[in-house]
Amino acid sequence: MNRAIMLMAGIMLLLTSCSISKDVRAQRNLLSGTWTLTDITYENNQGSFDALLFGDANAICFEDSQWFFRDNNSTGRYTIKQGSLCQGGDRFFRWSIQSPEANYKSRFQFKFIDEKLKDITGQGYSLVIESLSASEMKMASNVQVDGEPIRIIYHYTKNQ
Repeated sequence: MNRAIMLMAGIMLLLTSCSISKDVRAQRNLLSGTWTLTDITYENNQGSFDALLFGDANAICFEDSQWFFRDNNSTGRYTIKQGSLCQGGDRFFRWSIQSPEANYKSRFQFKFIDEKLKDITGQGYSLVIESLSASEMKMASNVQVDGEPIRIIYHYTKNQ
C-alpha cells in the first residue's frame, strides 16, 4: 500500500513538472494556425541595411510569407514566395514558447527540421512575444549591427 502511494506521488510529480503553464497553453492555442508576416520594422535604425533573417533569406523575402503553427506536436513551417532575390519554398521547424521570468515577456523559440521532422543541426532562434491576440501578433529580436543594438519587429496577421 505504501509503495503504491509513493509510486502515485512520483507519477504526479513527473506529470506536473512536464506540464506547461496556463499562460503558455493559452499562447500556444492562439498561435496555432496560419499567419501572414505582413511587415518587418527596425527600431534604433538610422540607416538602411540588408538583413539576413534566421540565417535563411533577406528580410524583403519574408514580407507576405505564410507561417503555419501546429500546437499539438509543436511543428510548423514558413513559406517564402519565389522571386529574383528569394529562394522560395517551405522551411520546416519545431517550436516552443518559454514562460516568462519575473517582469519579462514570453519567448517564441524555433529550430529548423526536415520534412520528416528530424532536427537539422544548426542554430535555433528566439523571439520575444511582444503581443499576441486572435488576429494579430508582434514578435521582436535584438541584433547587433556594427556594434549597435537594433531591434527587429515582426508584424503578423492571422489568416481567417
